[in-house]
Order: sequence, then structure tokens, then C-alpha cells
Amino acid sequence: MARTLEEIVARFGGDLRGDGHLAITGLAALDVATPLQLSFLANPKYRGQLATTHAGAVILAAEMADDCPVAAIVTPQPYLYFARVSQWLVETPGPAPGVHPSAVVESPVPASASIGPLVWIGADVVLGENVVINAQCRIGAGACIGDASYLYPGVTIYHACRIGRRAIIHSGAVIGADGFGFAHEKTGEWVKIAQTGRVLIGDDVEIGANTTIDRGALADTVIENGVKLDNQIQIGHNVHVGAHTAMAGCVGVAGSTKIGAGCTVGGAGMILGHLTLADGVNISSGTFVPKSITKPGNYTGYVPFMAHEEWLKNFSRLRHLDAMADKIRDLEKRLAELEKNK
Repeated sequence: MARTLEEIVARFGGDLRGDGHLAITGLAALDVATPLQLSFLANPKYRGQLATTHAGAVILAAEMADDCPVAAIVTPQPYLYFARVSQWLVETPGPAPGVHPSAVVESPVPASASIGPLVWIGADVVLGENVVINAQCRIGAGACIGDASYLYPGVTIYHACRIGRRAIIHSGAVIGADGFGFAHEKTGEWVKIAQTGRVLIGDDVEIGANTTIDRGALADTVIENGVKLDNQIQIGHNVHVGAHTAMAGCVGVAGSTKIGAGCTVGGAGMILGHLTLADGVNISSGTFVPKSITKPGNYTGYVPFMAHEEWLKNFSRLRHLDAMADKIRDLEKRLAELEKNK
């Protein structure tokens, strides 16, 4: 959908420099954009691409505007501005309301809802207005999905789970599977603990493809408003994730952990169970969190990669750290005695 720069600035604000009648038909990065596309510059390390860009216009901050060879939209937060424009430019009409003939629907469906092919909706399910349930989704009995939520093909919502308004849930996500709860018998067998809680998801939550959120064992697993979860994330039973927290791909959160509001967890971060993370905690990619974090801030815990031979040599010494520490203490003690005897 084409939009002029004047239309974009009228909707989102910013200081327009250049031809406001220029029509924009798409978005692209600085180094590949065409004269009909809009780009952005948020990270200074890409500033060198600005001089040679062929974009029709660039969204950027005031301190970079004088270097822009094309039209510009000047704003204090270029990346945020770009995000909002991107949603507007790529708006496409959703599927038409109605229930596909192949769907199996055991609950009343609002006239504004769209139910795709081979969908199953169990008994006592409550769907809000303008909900879209794409092909082969499965909605268990007693589940609830809020207004304007969008489920991509192949999403599974287990029984009694609650999804808020304007949720976006991508293909392969499973909401409400049993948590990993077992008691160990002396015989070596594992006895399953019934998982009787639910998953409660707030408004404006996005859940990536193949992400799983387990139902609570007794209490509920809770995902608060505005949480963003990337692909292939595992959220264990009874976890509580605070509002507007974001997690990148392959994060794992073990059961009964409470994560505060406004936190971030980088890709492949691992958080043990029964911990508490304060509001505003930022966990770096690949970090292992074995204990609670009580103060906001950035936390990192991993060893940089190196050549395998070097890794073997360095980490073979780890086995001797205790002995080395004892030797250092002994040497410090001897040195102190020598200093006294001078």
C-alpha cells in the first residue's frame, strides 16, 4: 500500500525534510532500499551506508540528518518510529468472517470471527469479537480467547486456558500442556503429578512459533500484558512473567520462577526454577541464571568461545583451582611472615 511521506508524518509525527509528496511502497535496509522504499538508521555503526543509500527516504535522529542525501523523517527514536510505520504499511485485510465447512465447532462463535479449515473448537469455548483462528488450530474445552486475537495455523490451546485481547500466536505454539511434574518412587519409577492449573495470558502478548507454555501444577502459569516471546521458548509450570518482558529464541524458564516486569532475556538464556528476577533485569544471550536476582541491571555469565585446543588447555586447569588457591594462600602467609622479619 503506497503512502506519501506527508501521510506518514501526519500519522506518526516527526520532522519531514524533503518532498512530502514522495510515495512509499515498502520498507528496506539502507544498503538495499530502492527510491520507492523507506529505510531507517538507528545504530551509528551503519552510518557509513547513509551516504550511498538509494532509499526514497530515511528515518533517523537529528544528529544524523545533515548527512542524509535523500528525504528524511527526523525523530528521537528512529527504530521505534520504523516499527510503527512498518505495521501501517504492511496492513493487509484478514480472512473473511465465517466458519469453514471442514471446521468442527462445539461452541457458539461470534459472527465477526474467522474459523479456518480443519479447526477444532471444543465445548464451552468463549471467543471474542474479530478473532481469527487459522487452519488446523485446536482449542480445548473451556478455553477463552480475547477480542482481535490472531492464531496462525497449527496452534494448540489446551482446555481452560485464557488468552487476552489482541494476542498473536504463531504456528506450532502449544499453550497449556502439562508441566513436568513427577514424584520419584524408591523402585525407580516416576509417578505423574496431576497438573490442574491453567495458563493465563494477558492482552497484547505475542508468542513465537513452536513456543510452549506449560499449565500450572496447582496455581496458574501467568503471562502478563505486553509480553513478547520469540520462537522455541519453553516456559515451565507455575512461572509468572511480568508485563512487557521480552525473551529471544530458545530461552528456557524452569517451573515456579517469577520474572519481573520490563525484563529481557537474550537467546538461549537459561533460568532455573523457583527463582525471582526483579523488574528491569536484562539477561545476556547464553547466560545461565542459577539464583535469584534482586536488583535491576544487566547480567551476563558465559565464557567466550575459542579454538578447541586452547579451550582444552585452559579448562583442564579448572580441576586444579582449589589446590592453586590453597598454594596462593600459603604463599601469601609466608610472604607476610618474611615482611615481619625484615
